[in-house]
Amino acid sequence: MSIRASPTAPMPDELASPRAKLVYLYLTTTRTATLDELQNGLGLPKMSLYTIVRTLRERDLVEQEGDTVTLSN
Repeated sequence: MSIRASPTAPMPDELASPRAKLVYLYLTTTRTATLDELQNGLGLPKMSLYTIVRTLRERDLVEQEGDTVTLSN
């Protein structure tokens, strides 16, 4: 299942965590970000971001290469 984010696209139903939604919304505006950029932009601890990004990857919402996270197409 692929969800393309746009101003009219709904938040994916499988995201229940407010922090996961925040990261997802951030990526809908930037398309790609490093973990440092997410940490600085959102003020979330890096350890939390690792868990959130893993969850988003498991749901095929993002892709990760090293520290770079990209919104899936």
